[in-house]
Amino acid sequence: MDRGLKYDMELPEKVSNILETDFWVLERFNISMLPVLADPIKFSSNVSVFLKKGKCKVDIDLISHEITAPCFVNIRRSQILQLRYVSDDLNCSFIVMSKRFCDNLFLLLQDCKYYQIAIREQIVKIPTDLINSFENLYSRITKIFNEKENPFSYQAMALGMSSFFYEIAYKCYQPLANDFFKSNNRITTKFLGLVQKHFKEKRFLDFYAEDLGISPKHLSRTMKKETGFSAVEWIERYVILEAKVLLKSTNLNIQQIADELNFPSQSFFGKYFKKKVGMSPKEFRNT
Repeated sequence: MDRGLKYDMELPEKVSNILETDFWVLERFNISMLPVLADPIKFSSNVSVFLKKGKCKVDIDLISHEITAPCFVNIRRSQILQLRYVSDDLNCSFIVMSKRFCDNLFLLLQDCKYYQIAIREQIVKIPTDLINSFENLYSRITKIFNEKENPFSYQAMALGMSSFFYEIAYKCYQPLANDFFKSNNRITTKFLGLVQKHFKEKRFLDFYAEDLGISPKHLSRTMKKETGFSAVEWIERYVILEAKVLLKSTNLNIQQIADELNFPSQSFFGKYFKKKVGMSPKEFRNT
């Protein structure tokens, strides 16, 4: 049921129609333009960030990352981002793309094995000899984006980005190829993918273990060894993170949030949340 959930970041007024136009690009974003982001944000579009200077610490879907320029970061639609630290010299450019645009881009790149890595590996270092090429890409895409009289700007941007990947960007992912294809079927990767998809409805290990073809005990032990959190703890972390986003970023009442997360009652949700967070949902919303 669509209750009008909204997680969009607060973008400048001139891009308020971003989801209608499928695409938006911004060059030279710095820390002075960054709002205070103490709470997690759920993205409603796909965002590609070119970090030119500076460093930051972020959580993307509960996975912590320390990111240092120069690098390329992909944040997928529906992922949750929480900033932990941003250096004063932050300088980046970013492109925001709708699902439709990304689907069309996928059709152009689906046969490239390195694009499979790009989809899965959200952060990749950019070799110093390729930095100018990335800067030129963003300048070129910005120019096309601003040519409002061009009836083919959408196609030009999609073809420009796919051409850039085949010509330049794939080189960033080449060093990751061997390890990626060896570890592509790891239990950890598959489990976290399943949790991201089903955590609202499925909170017991039996479901995930059966899907993975292993015992719940083996699943929990593997997750603890590889990530520091047990399988149950990962499920709980996703539930609580989603609850926090709903409490801070929507106008849903507590009962509606309990329903959205498939708790049997508002009371049960409240006890669950307080046990994990240390305060009630209402107290968290008001902090």
